[in-house]
Amino acid sequence: MNKDALIVFTPSGRRGRFPIGTPVLQAARSLGVDIDSVCGGRGMCGRCQVLVSEGHFAKHGVTSSSAHLSAVSEVETRYRGERGLNEGRRLSCSAQVLGDLVIDVPPESQVHRQLVRKGVEARSMSRDPVVRPYYVEVQGPDMHDPSGDLRRLKDALEFEWRLSELDCDVRALQHLQAALRKGNWAVTVAIHQGRQILAVWPGFRDRIFGMAVDVGSTTIAAHLCDLGSGEVVASSGVMNPQIRFGEDLMSRVSYLMMNPGAEQELTGAVRGAINQLAQEVCASAGIETRDVLELTFVGNPIMHHLLLGISPIELGGAPFTLATDESVTLWATELDLRVHPNARIYVLPCIAGHVGADTAGMILAEAPHLSDEMTLLVDVGTNAEIVLGNRTRLLACSSPTGPAFEGAQVSAGQRAAPGAIERVRIDPVTLEPRFKVIGCDLWSDEPGFPEASRAVGVTGICGSGIIEVIAEMYLAGILNADGVIDGALAQRSARIQADGRTFAYLLVQSAGPRPHLRVTQGDVRAIQLAKAALYAGIRLLMDRIGCERVDQIRLAGAFGSHIDVKYAMVLGMIPDCDLSKVSSAGNAAGTGALMALLSGAGRREIEQVVRSVEKIETAIEPQFQAHFVEAMAIPHARAPYPNLSRVVTLPVPAAEPGASRAARGVARRHRA
Repeated sequence: MNKDALIVFTPSGRRGRFPIGTPVLQAARSLGVDIDSVCGGRGMCGRCQVLVSEGHFAKHGVTSSSAHLSAVSEVETRYRGERGLNEGRRLSCSAQVLGDLVIDVPPESQVHRQLVRKGVEARSMSRDPVVRPYYVEVQGPDMHDPSGDLRRLKDALEFEWRLSELDCDVRALQHLQAALRKGNWAVTVAIHQGRQILAVWPGFRDRIFGMAVDVGSTTIAAHLCDLGSGEVVASSGVMNPQIRFGEDLMSRVSYLMMNPGAEQELTGAVRGAINQLAQEVCASAGIETRDVLELTFVGNPIMHHLLLGISPIELGGAPFTLATDESVTLWATELDLRVHPNARIYVLPCIAGHVGADTAGMILAEAPHLSDEMTLLVDVGTNAEIVLGNRTRLLACSSPTGPAFEGAQVSAGQRAAPGAIERVRIDPVTLEPRFKVIGCDLWSDEPGFPEASRAVGVTGICGSGIIEVIAEMYLAGILNADGVIDGALAQRSARIQADGRTFAYLLVQSAGPRPHLRVTQGDVRAIQLAKAALYAGIRLLMDRIGCERVDQIRLAGAFGSHIDVKYAMVLGMIPDCDLSKVSSAGNAAGTGALMALLSGAGRREIEQVVRSVEKIETAIEPQFQAHFVEAMAIPHARAPYPNLSRVVTLPVPAAEPGASRAARGVARRHRA
């Protein structure tokens, strides 16, 4: 009888011969098979579960059977009773080899397993967190051995986990002796990047947490994540309190220029909001903020600098110089964040003066650098961050769209909140509208709408509603291609109303004290300016990379997630593309922050990619003005839209040189 057995691990395909009686986990580790374990093979964490594949496998020359493993042990029986163990699953730390085996390591037992994001196109990412817990049993002190507790802890970690040359700062050292004694010399240790002891807890602990934060100019979003499983256990968002210093980023920079030293106030405001979010997500998940050991951040350059306590004044004028375009790693306490006192922070790298870590996060999440298709990524906000390219070349720029897409600068505009109009349709014959508001499932022309919407009311028009109502006005013939409301239609519909020297479209006639909701000529111009700036930035990148069309478009950010891509194309916010290849990327920047939280490899990847991104500064590009003027037209003065024309009947544009001259004048004032 053979004294050893052949073991084949799937899906890795690694194989080797081992003596009878070898624990499966030990065999796996000797072959470098990716099996997770926190408890060091004591049957406590349950992360090392495996399955025996039954039958004869000619490919491997192995006949595998569950009988070739030792009987279910007392450790496994206890674990099954306390935490549950699915039928056929075995704990590889407890099960011993008795014969030839094909062992399957399920995804949830793999350290570097692939996680697939839901809600957008599937994108796998490795779970490779930089902070990991390790359970060890430490030799107690002895009168004959003068070594300190830290030395004996390091010896145990090296013996059991092959972790050597570990560093330990005073913050962890201050709690070390109490943890060892409370745990009766058994502790769980959190290690950062395989080198730094962050925390020591008494006894066994298999869950540690991290937080990914997207610091936007309007909102701040946080996602609390179990670093072991990769699961997002809680999410929350809050308005950026810096809005009181300025609606848009340059307003905040202007505030700082006029109030020297005020960056401390803005920095304190954003850090306070992050602390509030940390409390909210931790309370939602039923944990303490001290359980958060790792945080990752993305944000535009100005928010990036203010978060770090750096004055962004240099970003307020040419040459828009960043303090650093590298990633930043530091202690959470350096940013006054109330999480674990020894928690670490990782801030993704910026790309250029107006293209920040949020764009780096978007690139990491959407991976255009791994695609053959010419991909356009657009994060629409007060500044639009734009990325274009594929695996051979990537370009990026920022374009000054302003806050119109978010409801500002529009007479009836408001942020997306209950009561805001988010969807609009206009009958091209009667010019009568129907709409939907946030917080009500019914359209305004459906029975029961007044009762269903009474709780939220009809309070204004949010960004997606503004896009749709102006696009619908164009499709219905209320607007011409130059964005002028046709006053002659007032004879046909009372919805077209005189408004000084111009006209407006009455969307909602209020019966109560609230004012009527109208779309004015000024509102149309504000959206034209914003969409022209966005398109001009995109066109600059297309010119530079030498392409006349894009293969796919991904719209990111809160605004990009809620607009109907068809109407975005009708307005000419984006170039023509097969509509089936235009989609929302959700909060891609936040997803990138989450990927960086869960994967050290992801951090290394984006640090390498951003160095190869070509930065285009729209402020100094002579062609920006020409592209801007042409993009003022709806959808565009010259660019064809054949894909859009297949699904939407676009009005035939009429030659109106006077209106075009007016558009050029507005464009010049916008650039000035």
